[in-house]
Amino acid sequence: MIDITKTYLQNKYKISSKTLELYDIAIQDVQKEFEILDEIREFNQLKVLTALQDERISDAHFTNSSGYGYGDIGRDSLDKVYARIFNCESALVRPHFVNGTHAIGAALFGNLRPNDTMMSVCGTPYDTLLNIIGINLTEDIGSLKDYGVKYKQLELTHDSKVDIDLMKKNLLEDKSIKLIHIQRSTGYGWRKALLICEIEEIIKAAKAINPKVICFVDNCYGEFMDVHEPTDVGADLVAGSLIKNIGGGIAPTGGYIAGKEEYVVQASYRLTTPGIGGECGSTFGVMRTLFQGLFLAPHVAMEALKGAIFCARIMELAGFEVLPKYTDKRSDIIQAIKFNNKEKLINFCRGIQEGSPIDSFAQCEPWDMPGYADKVIMAAGAFIQGSSIELSADAPIREPYIAYLQGGLTFDHAKIGILIALSKVI
Repeated sequence: MIDITKTYLQNKYKISSKTLELYDIAIQDVQKEFEILDEIREFNQLKVLTALQDERISDAHFTNSSGYGYGDIGRDSLDKVYARIFNCESALVRPHFVNGTHAIGAALFGNLRPNDTMMSVCGTPYDTLLNIIGINLTEDIGSLKDYGVKYKQLELTHDSKVDIDLMKKNLLEDKSIKLIHIQRSTGYGWRKALLICEIEEIIKAAKAINPKVICFVDNCYGEFMDVHEPTDVGADLVAGSLIKNIGGGIAPTGGYIAGKEEYVVQASYRLTTPGIGGECGSTFGVMRTLFQGLFLAPHVAMEALKGAIFCARIMELAGFEVLPKYTDKRSDIIQAIKFNNKEKLINFCRGIQEGSPIDSFAQCEPWDMPGYADKVIMAAGAFIQGSSIELSADAPIREPYIAYLQGGLTFDHAKIGILIALSKVI
């Protein structure tokens, strides 16, 4: 960082000299890791480019359908592009998904029936999925449990790995298990995201016991982190959000489901209605942004990942426990920082907010957010509301007070936000 930039940061944001000293060390330490990310980005950019070319995408696909949306060639062609990128039979990419949880919910409701069992092999799923499953609910809100779908949960081992032997034992003993839920990202946990090779091992072990079991992967925050996606290694179904990695910071809303055609079709019946599925749904003029966001996504995802790696190193240098470490192989864009102190956690998130391009003047506060059991603080001064591919940080207000940082459309912005946040803490 040149001196004029450091001076500006000190004058404008009151960043301490100590923070800038840590910056100088951290930025040097992460350079080798960044070289690896550039290679992954290059391959995934090639993969997206060829998918767009192979589907012969043109200006005519930037459609603006209305009403029923029958014959929307942009919508239908984007599905085919996603299917190529995920190396699978089918995909459903829609602005009508309000978030990743909605896409995951459609995939689960579409493919599970009364008396089927869904088994989570990664412990407790992300907070917003608990209402979908029906965990700890005292009222009938139409959860899977209310519809007679049973649920099992396997805890992770002492070293935060999936207990494959226990999974195999359950599959052998319980023939009602129809779907295995694999959460790639950490959620609000303290573990590393599952690597593609680990997901492959889980799927191979499950299929060896029951070839018909549906292996579903919650792929949120994980797209373009590797040269392979879960569907490349046997996942039957994946789902995610367009305002995370794969939307490239441009998609204004939406989600996707990809995988085997029979399962994608069943999911589409829950997005709309049985018998209609993906045949309907006007696209309101957003198709160009969905295509363009996808094209930019390999680059933007790596910019966000560079921010996470830099955050891991500088926060570690500042004396905080982090997961993953900056040298660890990554499988999502999330960086967890353990503060063990409520005020430090809140100050960190407020620093990220102050470093945002939008609503930088706002002071974020913990609040009762729909779908979460604890109060949650969210720093997200984004161009697109809730976009976590843009620099953001959030945390449930509960011990040991862990902040989860993600995003950054450019690495330059990510590191500025992190410097402001760290300076507020120390």
